Amino acid sequence: MRWVIAGGGTGGHLFPGLAIAQAFMEREMGNEVLFIGTKRGIEVRVLAGGKFPLKTIPAMPLKGISLMGKAKALWGMPRAIFEAASILKKFRPQFVLGVGGYASGPALVAAFLLGIKRGIQEQNVVPGMTNRLLRFLSQRIFVSFDESKPYFPRDKTFTTGNPIRQEILKGRERKKQDRFTILVFGGSAGAHRINQAVVEALDLLAPVKSSVTFIHQTGEADLDFVERGYQGKGFEAVVRPFFENMAACYQVSDLVLCRSGASTVAELAACGKASVLVPYPFAANQHQLINAQRLVESGAAIMIRDESLNGPVLGETLLRLYRHPEERERMERAMMQKGRPSAAEEIVDHCYALLGEESALPTG
Repeated sequence: MRWVIAGGGTGGHLFPGLAIAQAFMEREMGNEVLFIGTKRGIEVRVLAGGKFPLKTIPAMPLKGISLMGKAKALWGMPRAIFEAASILKKFRPQFVLGVGGYASGPALVAAFLLGIKRGIQEQNVVPGMTNRLLRFLSQRIFVSFDESKPYFPRDKTFTTGNPIRQEILKGRERKKQDRFTILVFGGSAGAHRINQAVVEALDLLAPVKSSVTFIHQTGEADLDFVERGYQGKGFEAVVRPFFENMAACYQVSDLVLCRSGASTVAELAACGKASVLVPYPFAANQHQLINAQRLVESGAAIMIRDESLNGPVLGETLLRLYRHPEERERMERAMMQKGRPSAAEEIVDHCYALLGEESALPTG
């Protein structure tokens, strides 16, 4: 069987798609997956040289840009749909799944025009504009949260959780380190506000310097600045612009400081990590704030609003959690209860059923 997974642009869209692709490939020998994305998205780097081929189309964003940019994107939409249709005709998939991002819309429209079965997967509590429009063309809709269901037709919407890549699930296998390990990241491009606050917080953490180590994903822009910060204050730290093996980072971390995008939150829950969350304030529909609030309410995380984030506030928070392991353990237990590690497999099950392949569903 052949599937197309369309979308990307950011890790929050791409990584759930990768998790679903992995689960689909494991379901039956001979299954094939093709990704459709854009040349400007993270998928170009992540999928390069991997087992999943990528085709790109000239799709552009419609939200958060100027009026001229919107006009240009709409003008180019027919071409993007045409190119997506050409890819689908050549690959001949049985199913097309949109995971959000610029390429998702044209690919789903093309699948509709060609009569190919199709669905969408929504990562956030409040759906993005693309998936709100695509709900009319989709035969299956998979959401991460029950709160998302009112945005979609009830009869074809299923709550599965947000899919997690198989390699990330290895992060549940804890590898205790000699030092208290704090994992810091702000998404694939880093987060300057978090990077700056961590460097400013090091003075408050000086009393425990000999017992603490950092693993810090900075993004390219802040790499030198953050490295100099740790070195200047005498802290042990592994600093990289990007970590390919996030599972290994989760395995050794005692505490995570990060943004609260849907994929990140799903990974933290699946791995059961105590976390300090700093929602990105300009996320569409405030979905990062909503994600963080849900975890805070359940006792699984601590939230610092972006506008309140600074060195002293962060330093005091990290120091308190270092000194109170019982608080971290409560957060870990609460976070683990939020995890849905089999989300990708559930989505594949539903799609097989839609395609009339009930015999391929697991038994027992």
